[in-house]
Amino acid sequence: MGLILGLDAPTSGSATVGGQIYRDLPAPLREVGALIDTGSVHPKRTAYHHLLALAQSNAIPAARVAEVLGQVGLDAAAGRRVGDFSLGMTQRLGIAAALLGDPPVLMFRRAGQRSRPGRHRLGPRIDARLGEEGRTVLVSSHLMTEMALTADHLIVVGKGRLLRDEGMNEFVEAGSEHWVLVWANRLADLSALVVAAGGQVRPGPEESLEVSGFDAVGIGELADGHGRISPRASRRARWRCGAPRDAPMRRPRSSARCWIRSGRSSRRSR
Repeated sequence: MGLILGLDAPTSGSATVGGQIYRDLPAPLREVGALIDTGSVHPKRTAYHHLLALAQSNAIPAARVAEVLGQVGLDAAAGRRVGDFSLGMTQRLGIAAALLGDPPVLMFRRAGQRSRPGRHRLGPRIDARLGEEGRTVLVSSHLMTEMALTADHLIVVGKGRLLRDEGMNEFVEAGSEHWVLVWANRLADLSALVVAAGGQVRPGPEESLEVSGFDAVGIGELADGHGRISPRASRRARWRCGAPRDAPMRRPRSSARCWIRSGRSSRRSR
């Protein structure tokens, strides 16, 4: 992101936005909105005057300031000095600054630390809404579960190398394997039947088996052939990165383990 915005110098090549170098854009906030560092605000300025200065330097109407403050829930704090803001309020102000020029492209760098449940949820909601409006939203984040729920496309970079570049669904499916959680009156016999038929089993919670290689119907058919086994099956998605693409799969709630596998060659992958 620093290279795109001209904050860092590449050793070779160039990065453009809409075919232009960022520093050559006549009104950059109208083309790209970015939140990189929430601390780059003068602490003695009010939220309103901080945004007003940005608006005037990019030929943006002053009325837009009140609009974006309302979008991020800071309209009541417009007259407060930024130095008195909490971390969450400062992040909201940064999002407001990125939205100020109503740009088609937005770039957000998320903090890596985890917050308490319910805090700082504005970012993911904004990302989703802006994406639905047809904008391009580029987010750099270590919050893997959040990205799995909001992102359409994933890029994993480690030590300057591109590790993955694919849709989120494809990425998750490539690292998932389907398991069926089974309870039965004779687990040992059922386990032997599944293994003999080419499936895999492992102990599950509460005296159950986790079975792969068969769906619930297939497990029931195996049990029917052995008259005294009465199984109950529950579909469950389990994780095993590197699972074959033709395995039965569905998208789980969290892609954390697959992110870790994809980035294992680098400690600084995003």
